[in-house]
Amino acid sequence: MRKLEELKKLLVTKEKMKLAVVSAEEENVLIAVDDAFNNGLIIPILIGDIEKISLYASKLLIDISKYQIISANSFEESAKIAVTMVNEGRADFLIKGLLDTSILLKQVLNKDYGLISGKQLSHVMIYEMPNYNKLLFLTDGGMVTYPSLSQKKDLILNAVEVARAIGYEEIKVACLAAKEKINPKMPATVDAGQLKEMYLNKQFENGVIVEGPISLDLAISKESADIKKYNSPVAGDADVLLVPNIEMGNGIGKSISLFGNGLNAGVIMGATSPIVLVSRSDSYESKYYSILLGAIVSQYNRK
Repeated sequence: MRKLEELKKLLVTKEKMKLAVVSAEEENVLIAVDDAFNNGLIIPILIGDIEKISLYASKLLIDISKYQIISANSFEESAKIAVTMVNEGRADFLIKGLLDTSILLKQVLNKDYGLISGKQLSHVMIYEMPNYNKLLFLTDGGMVTYPSLSQKKDLILNAVEVARAIGYEEIKVACLAAKEKINPKMPATVDAGQLKEMYLNKQFENGVIVEGPISLDLAISKESADIKKYNSPVAGDADVLLVPNIEMGNGIGKSISLFGNGLNAGVIMGATSPIVLVSRSDSYESKYYSILLGAIVSQYNRK
């Protein structure tokens, strides 16, 4: 798959997923949600300050009379309502609107009505780039700051779940580091080597290939791999980039978007349903494709 637009083909529109929009009083989210509905892809439920939602909708020429709208007097209440609806099966997945991520995640992790699955929560991004031959997954540049070895394994598993949802049978994972040889003074290389050992010992499902440590150029450039005589099925053809810390992930992701003219979609995995986590500075396209991705993962999990 090369284009995020291809995600549309994967949605089974006969069983549209219900999307709870948390604090829906945000312009770009409203536009993306409305477009996804008008294209027959989802059923939105708008939660938040009804007066502000109506004001934005009027400004954007969006007819919200066709939607279920639920009033909430605060960001906290909006998040609680949305999470409870998903927990009870009245909605299938969430998207963050105007509120801060921490407020939403506090409700997601509530022991009484939250979406706790026992898995590690992590952010999985997918990038479409003009200079790479397919979509590229990245984890984790937005949530887990300095993952331990066991957490890195969980990050891979969450990314694999997203890849499976969009139809991947073989998934090539590059565990990034600054060099290809294990150096005890560089923890990223040590962890990457151990993750590869787990793969060689059959600790990942069939179809998942894990390589590491491997540098970014070798992971995505066949030419670089040939020059350095680095032989691996992952070299120059990575599907998933596993980064050792949030700084590397954040830097790579923003470089793809700002320098490489990349488009992106992202979801939080590890809860009982996917959570579409978008930044207020993200483009309309990013929000739209993230909604499609969340709906696809929701359908996949239901099956």
